[in-house]
Amino acid sequence: MDKLLRNKKAIAVFIAPAFILFTLVLFIPVIQVVYYSFCEYGSLTKPEFIGFDNYIKLFTEDQTMLIALKNSFFFMIFSVISQQIIGLLLAVLLTNIKKGRNFFKNIYYLPCVLSSAALGLLWAFLFNPKMGINQILATVGIKGPLWLSDVSGFICLPMWVIAFVALWQYVGQNMMLYMAQIMNISTDIYEASYIDGASKVKAFFYVTLPLIKPMMITSISLNCIGSLKFFDLVYNMTQGGPNHNSEVLATHLYQQGFKYFKYGYSSAIAVILLILCLLVTFIINKCIKIDNYEM
Repeated sequence: MDKLLRNKKAIAVFIAPAFILFTLVLFIPVIQVVYYSFCEYGSLTKPEFIGFDNYIKLFTEDQTMLIALKNSFFFMIFSVISQQIIGLLLAVLLTNIKKGRNFFKNIYYLPCVLSSAALGLLWAFLFNPKMGINQILATVGIKGPLWLSDVSGFICLPMWVIAFVALWQYVGQNMMLYMAQIMNISTDIYEASYIDGASKVKAFFYVTLPLIKPMMITSISLNCIGSLKFFDLVYNMTQGGPNHNSEVLATHLYQQGFKYFKYGYSSAIAVILLILCLLVTFIINKCIKIDNYEM
């Protein structure tokens, strides 16, 4: 009994620092943001409780919020589909080659470790209508589009451009996650499937895919959450413009909180963003069922 009590005390001592840090850095600020979202709170005023007024205003009066929601959902869907498919394809290809694997792995993963702020400025320069890509097109007599200014269509061209840049930057992250899981699968399983007459394509669908489902949940969840709270590239390439047509939830939150100093209103946007991230994670875990296999 004494030994059990000592073990519990030791566990409590080791857990306490992480628990205190988690509470101070994450839990308490989240509670504060939720409270502020129900308040009228500016830079020169104290928080004043106003109930659901901020949330009602978000969805009835704020047209930019609707644009930001539309763009964030588009960005999430595009990123998940493109990055998951291409990342998984690259992972399968690289695990099946021996020569040059590390070289190509580093090449595809390199953009992930570079600063998003610096890359945003670089791509903004490349898509400038008077230089960069358009200047190259002009040499062959082609007039390039206004990559970051054309707002025609349900999803404006700047959002497509930013989505493709994000695909280029982050596809390597998904590739690395899937490679780690695929390389953990025993070769005996593949050899047994080949003996039973399965081709490499069938082995992929009936062996690889079922065994990487746990990593698939992790990768898709990271993809969705990262896409919903995406900020760097959007802000550095378009600043949410022109005329707020490329705003996403994170940039709209930033504008309201740090440009117009509407802390209560921006807190309401933050709560909506938090709820969406939790809801998406819940849906992913419910939709993708994991069967237990021994590898």
